[in-house]
Amino acid sequence: RQPLRGARACARALISGTMVAMRQKQNDGKFFQTTKRGEIQELKEELHANDKQKQKDAVKKVIANMTVGKDVSALFADVVNCIQTDNVELKKLVYLYVMNYAKAQPELAILAINTFRKDATDPNPLIRSLAVRTMGCIRLDQVTEYLLEPLRRCCQDHDPYVRKTSAICIPKVYDINPELVDDQGFVDILKDLLGDGNPMVVANAVAGLAEISQTCGKDLLDLDRGNIPKLLAALNECNEWGQVFILDALATYEPTGPNDAESISERVTARLSHANPAVVLTAIKVILKCMEHTENPEVLRMLAKKLNPPLVTLLSSEPEVQYVALRNIRLIVQRRPGILASDVKMFFCKYNDPIYVKLEKVDIMCMLVSDKNFDQVLLELKEYASGVDVEFVRKSVRSIGRVAVKLERACERAMNVLLELIETKVNYVVQESCVVVKDIFRKYPSRYEQVLSALCESMEALDEPEAKASMIWILGEYAGRIDNADELLESFLDTFHDEPLLVQMQLLTAIVKLFLQKPSSTQDMVSKVLQCATEESTNHDLRDRGYIYWRLLATNPEATKRVVLADKPSIRDDSQYIDKNLLEKLSTELSLMSSVYHKYADEFVTRLTLTSSGSGDRGAAEDDEEDEGPRSAADRRREVQEELERGPGASNGTSGGLDLLDLGGVGDDSPSRGGGPVVSSVQKVSVLPSTQAGQHGQQGFAVSAAFARQRGTPTLMMTFSNHSSGPLSGFAIQVNKNPFGFAPKEQLVCPEIQPGSSAEVMVAMAPQQLLSNTPPSSPLLLQVAIKTSLDIFYFHVQFDLSVVLVENAALSRDDFTPIWQRVGEAGQKVAMIPMDRPLDSEMVKSRMAQDNICYVAQRQLEDGSVALYTSAQTSNNCSVLAEVTVSPGSSGLKVAIRTETQVLIPLYEALISKRFAA
Repeated sequence: RQPLRGARACARALISGTMVAMRQKQNDGKFFQTTKRGEIQELKEELHANDKQKQKDAVKKVIANMTVGKDVSALFADVVNCIQTDNVELKKLVYLYVMNYAKAQPELAILAINTFRKDATDPNPLIRSLAVRTMGCIRLDQVTEYLLEPLRRCCQDHDPYVRKTSAICIPKVYDINPELVDDQGFVDILKDLLGDGNPMVVANAVAGLAEISQTCGKDLLDLDRGNIPKLLAALNECNEWGQVFILDALATYEPTGPNDAESISERVTARLSHANPAVVLTAIKVILKCMEHTENPEVLRMLAKKLNPPLVTLLSSEPEVQYVALRNIRLIVQRRPGILASDVKMFFCKYNDPIYVKLEKVDIMCMLVSDKNFDQVLLELKEYASGVDVEFVRKSVRSIGRVAVKLERACERAMNVLLELIETKVNYVVQESCVVVKDIFRKYPSRYEQVLSALCESMEALDEPEAKASMIWILGEYAGRIDNADELLESFLDTFHDEPLLVQMQLLTAIVKLFLQKPSSTQDMVSKVLQCATEESTNHDLRDRGYIYWRLLATNPEATKRVVLADKPSIRDDSQYIDKNLLEKLSTELSLMSSVYHKYADEFVTRLTLTSSGSGDRGAAEDDEEDEGPRSAADRRREVQEELERGPGASNGTSGGLDLLDLGGVGDDSPSRGGGPVVSSVQKVSVLPSTQAGQHGQQGFAVSAAFARQRGTPTLMMTFSNHSSGPLSGFAIQVNKNPFGFAPKEQLVCPEIQPGSSAEVMVAMAPQQLLSNTPPSSPLLLQVAIKTSLDIFYFHVQFDLSVVLVENAALSRDDFTPIWQRVGEAGQKVAMIPMDRPLDSEMVKSRMAQDNICYVAQRQLEDGSVALYTSAQTSNNCSVLAEVTVSPGSSGLKVAIRTETQVLIPLYEALISKRFAA
């Protein structure tokens, strides 16, 4: 009994201790719940307390404040004093704080260096690795030189945990100072670690070399038949992310022959059954690479069979993983269709699949459809076309057409399905069916005409331009077989000028086709449409086509018939297929973001070089030296140092201090360098007074704003002021639809604003995103909503046309002349613009260049004046041309503006007036 009683007592003590520890962790939430005044001073006192527990709680409070976005950098020296401790938990917290604020306090960060170096020799391997990792994460050039010796020592440490941490630290140091890492031989140390006995060290060495290779643009892995077996051996023992690194490295290796490729694929095949989808997709990438070097058809068939189950298994994962898998499967199917040829059923949509998954599955179904399975696919698509999700229904109807165009044997069945769908009389189904039938008629002319009567009966349901144009094309193409084709086309002719250009062009061609087949009864109709297209239309393309038809019909009707009624070239469906070169590249990048976007990585990835402040601004200065041309590096460094010493606000008229692109200080009349407009200080105006109530009636939030182009990007600059009684946080932004489609490129980032304080924020805008499809107003307005913890507030920001004029868009003389002549004097607006003082032609060019109005040519007039010809292009590709006449000694400009988009003329005139305002 006595031992039993003792065991029970031990168990109770253990349970009690565990519960106390759990309660302590659960109570950590209290560190996030303080709003007392003088909090920094209280924390400072607690950090210097003799009680270690109180000191640890104080550091936790500091970390909690840091986590929620409060600035506690003032406590840097006090927190660093706590670094001398044997408590691992406290040491981790202090290291976390130092990593976060070292860049803001570089001088004080140096004070912690001795502790880092001392900890790098600690008997505890966790402490050693923690010290090296923290020093690597402090992105300061001053710290790097102190890190080198501890890092070199830890790379040869007897403990594998320290070695693996050191391996991943080297690329971080390389990012700060590449030359130092090369000179000290750390790249060679990483290569040596590829042969380490511990698999995690090998994986981290591979990851480090891959990261440095990507940064410097060279392949540093140097994989050959000597080190490939080491990587394959480590593959079986390291964790899942280590496996991904190693598999990515293997995917870059070119096998020396079929035997080498078969050996690698055999060793990698086991990864196909891994639970992590990233490992599975990366293993598939390696096997596909090996298949390119395998000649034995039996081995190829076996590998294709092994790739099938893991791909199908990925489709039972979460929707987000499914989507990534489906985007990769599209690449695999296009490259090797045989792998999933018999598994089209696996891509049938489930009722609870998200729409983005359904759309991808339908595309893959169309890629895998064949003579053996088209009945199943068409039946499934017909079921989808009876659903309630309009976008998915439209996609399904179009996919039926894709199947018909792809497989001639499936066409009749597809037409029967489309006929059934047309008879449902559902508006959007009929419209999509009309577009699809037109494509089928293009592919198989003079067949399946039984659908014509059903389409003609459903014409009243057509209200979308593409559907109308498709129906008109069918009526014109089959005018000889449709008895009342002239009546149906005449119904469209009555509203000719109200129709979109696509419909007008198609209607013109269709009526000419009708006239060539039934000349006696359609003479008046063709005369009317030619008159509408030539004399009454302002669109150049439509007028040109009308004149061509008119002259053909007037000179040689038989030749016209041979041209207009000629056999059309057959079409094929390439809509979902990827360019061969892009496919080759993406096949080597399976499981990466580029394989999801189906784009080259360079199109959406921008590598930024981070530079430290103060004396560490050497990197920024060196970047500028590359763009500076003749100026020496020493000159530029000296200028940067002078700018820094003068401090913010001392720069030439700029609002942000240092001008690293060297565009500051350019006067009104000096030419802008660098091909872009000068970034000058922008005057914000009040757009939301603090007395204006928000959506729920709350007041106390004020906004001043300006919308201008900064460094080639439309940027909304705002000053938020808090006039309420409590702090403001939780900021978010939303923009209403607008003529140029501006939408935020990124989320609004703003720190918490205390009562009586303000904050400056900038939001980059991307055009062509939120299009309202309405003409722009004059002046231009951007409607903005800002969400705060107080309320939701609405306001609008006025801006001018310069925001939408893009850089470096000058037309050549060959491109300028046709547009200038097409618009002609009929579309020209002449304005007299007063100037603040007489300017010569070079000064005028310089001022206009600041608004991205580009110089094209000039000519000297008889009276001594100079006529400048300029062009500007908006973000939606509309060109505005102008002839600017500069007279010597005159304080006014004569500006003749021509553009095919007439609504831009008053906006352009207002921009010129503002730039040269007297």
